[in-house]
Amino acid sequence: MQNDLNQILISYTQPDFEEKWMRLRAKVCVAAAFGSLSDEAKKVVEIIEDVRKRKFEAVAEYTKKFDNVDLAPEQFRISKEELRKAHKEIDKDLLASIRKSIKNVRKYQQEIFIGNFKHTGIKYTPIERVGICVPGASAPLPSTVIMCAVPAQVAGVKEIVVVSPPRCRGTIHPVTLAVCHELKIDEVYRIGGVQAVAALAFVNFVGKIVGPGNKWVQTAKKMVFGIVGIDSIAGPSEVLIIANDKAKPEYVAADMLSQLEHAPGSAILFTDSKQLAEKTLAELQKQLKQLDRAKETIECLKNYSKIAVFENMDDVIKWANVFASEHLEIQCGQQSREIAARIKNAGAIFIGDYSPVAVGDYWAGPSHTLPTGMTARFFSALSSNDFIKATSIIEYDREKLFESADDIIRLAKTEGLDAHAKSIQIRQGKNNS
Repeated sequence: MQNDLNQILISYTQPDFEEKWMRLRAKVCVAAAFGSLSDEAKKVVEIIEDVRKRKFEAVAEYTKKFDNVDLAPEQFRISKEELRKAHKEIDKDLLASIRKSIKNVRKYQQEIFIGNFKHTGIKYTPIERVGICVPGASAPLPSTVIMCAVPAQVAGVKEIVVVSPPRCRGTIHPVTLAVCHELKIDEVYRIGGVQAVAALAFVNFVGKIVGPGNKWVQTAKKMVFGIVGIDSIAGPSEVLIIANDKAKPEYVAADMLSQLEHAPGSAILFTDSKQLAEKTLAELQKQLKQLDRAKETIECLKNYSKIAVFENMDDVIKWANVFASEHLEIQCGQQSREIAARIKNAGAIFIGDYSPVAVGDYWAGPSHTLPTGMTARFFSALSSNDFIKATSIIEYDREKLFESADDIIRLAKTEGLDAHAKSIQIRQGKNNS
């Protein structure tokens, strides 16, 4: 295994250094969505169109086909009794932790919310109805509900719909249901995949769809965008760690492995210290032996990960901004904050030795729904501000319009829009000219 993993360590002294990690970046930044002309994408369109026409009847057929669960349409929605039961039976210590997490997220999202900003020229209105996709697994994913629903609630969204595949004994994991009940979300459906996205767009009629999912779900979100809003097209999870000789290699390795266990996941170390790079590689070898999912993690290390040694920290920062990673950790001792200030492109920045990605995943307050695959160049982390719409307000009186009339008329005529100009002129008492 050691020889196999040595390939992930590269250095600026190698002639093909830049080519190697740019090739990696190209591989990592291929989004979860299929190409728009691929056979897979065409299949997604077919499913969406079928659900649009046949509604829940089609959803039932695809649920049986893809999830191997036979449900009638009237069985899709989780009853309030089931939600209450899941909440009542949840481990009390776990519920206490969930409540603390919700409190942290709500506080942060309230602090950054711009919807209460007052100006006569604009008003903010919450989206009325939002859909949240929660991936299905035998293990619960309560953090997805928290990180998507709480920002929406802070924004004032009145109706939240949760969909999740029936992968846990033919239904949704009870911990996920318990979190929904804790957040007073009672419209929950045991459906997932492309058919769930289509249902949100054409049957449940939400205004926006958010949340993670596999490449089929992401492609479906892409296909319905324009009919509904979406958060982003998310690919495999990724972390880029900037570290110098002040970093603890055992921490760096642990944080790389925590991201890789998503399988697929990507973990990259940028450093100006060859010694740290070598020690981190050794730590990876050591810690891999302790993991239950070592096989999958090793594959991700080989295919989607690198330890890159740069000549200096300026180069590290330069190429970190090119990478535009979803998660960016900075473990550089007292220089960490200074380096963070120079980062332009990242979904979330984690500063210091004691700020691993897991803190953001569950606890700190910012949503863990983040841009992946270089999209941090133009996308942002999901927040309460993504659940409001800005509407411009324009109100002129007679005097103010007349002050600007000649300029408006001149601009309209320049563009050949005569009726635009006349809409001003008629108010001036001018019939023509």
